[in-house]
Amino acid sequence: MRAAQGRSTGAVTFVAVTGLVVAGVGVIAVVGLSALMAVMARRIVMPSTRSEDNVRVHAVDLAAGTIVLQSTPDSVLPGDYSFWFSANSGHAHVGEILRQTPEQVTRRILRVDYGDLASAGRGRLGGYSFLGPWDLGVDYEDVSIPTGAGDAPAWLVAPPEPDGRWVIQVHGRGVQRQETLRAVPVFRSGGYTSLLVSYRNDGEAPSSADGRYSLGDTEWLDIEAAIAFAAGRGATEIVLMGWSMGGAIVLQAATRSMLRHLIVGVVLDSPVIDWADVARFQGGTLGLPAVVASGALEVLGRRWGGLFTGQAGPIDFARLDFVTRAAELDLPVLLMHSDDDGYVPATGSRALAERRPDIVTFLPFAVARHTKLWNYDREGWNQAITNWLGELVPTGRRSHPDRPAGAGKG
Repeated sequence: MRAAQGRSTGAVTFVAVTGLVVAGVGVIAVVGLSALMAVMARRIVMPSTRSEDNVRVHAVDLAAGTIVLQSTPDSVLPGDYSFWFSANSGHAHVGEILRQTPEQVTRRILRVDYGDLASAGRGRLGGYSFLGPWDLGVDYEDVSIPTGAGDAPAWLVAPPEPDGRWVIQVHGRGVQRQETLRAVPVFRSGGYTSLLVSYRNDGEAPSSADGRYSLGDTEWLDIEAAIAFAAGRGATEIVLMGWSMGGAIVLQAATRSMLRHLIVGVVLDSPVIDWADVARFQGGTLGLPAVVASGALEVLGRRWGGLFTGQAGPIDFARLDFVTRAAELDLPVLLMHSDDDGYVPATGSRALAERRPDIVTFLPFAVARHTKLWNYDREGWNQAITNWLGELVPTGRRSHPDRPAGAGKG
């Protein structure tokens, strides 16, 4: 009997200990997931301080004007691109692909703006084609836009004969207003004055009190300030153009600004239409469970989330979701996105285009990556904007609402 009782007691003890171990593992897993949610949430709203040199430089021949790069989805794209190298100490432009293997791609060097390219070991490719309006060879003006956070610098480029039509260009997350210079020539040819703006926490404009992005939920106020500035300089019709997160910002301005009666249309390049979609995609690329992305948005959307992220207030993601809010849009929209974007999935853009074919002209690309649509197919991109601008009327409605959407290269 004592032996049996001993075995019984041991079995009970084993079950109890096992239960505690399983419970402990479960608690550890929950704590681990919670920590990942908090880290991801903080990463989403923390302004970028540096970009990674993610492309290896295998060889540079300045005499021949060639550079051999590691093959990546970005380095093998046709077109002309910026190339930052050696931790931002240098900048060059690369052009046509001369040779390509699965491991390497040889491209033409178009010019070196600064830095020692010959000694570069790594760098990164970008869609910038101009570093400032001076590269465009046009007259421009440095201006300051008074915002609630302070004066924000901007570039103003007028056409030869200004007539009150303006476009306000809004760059994306982690970059600055140079990103939008590519659009100046086509708008200028169409008679538009271009205002290329900065906004809070982008590294040029003043920071907000908390120094955190709100993904469009507060940045739109700086765009409203830009609209007021434009109106004060004679603007009577304003197009808003947003790139990447700038797309989320201009959609907020177009629907929340007290000056929205001046806005006649919206152009979006690789835009964020639904942040939940972007968070899921980004979490997936990092190999994180889907619950981490949804949990990160929950953290950002709650007032207590600021304890982990440093943000001053919660972000209203329902207000930022323009797939769900598609019916609320009442302006013509030119929407351009590539299916292989790699950062902001095109699913939100396609969903918005499907829900609002009456106002959305959708220009899809198959292979152009994130905000590199102009670089990949400059002629098609410019023509799409020219055609769309030609259909705008002062009421903000297209003259031919049944015109089929355009189709991009690829």
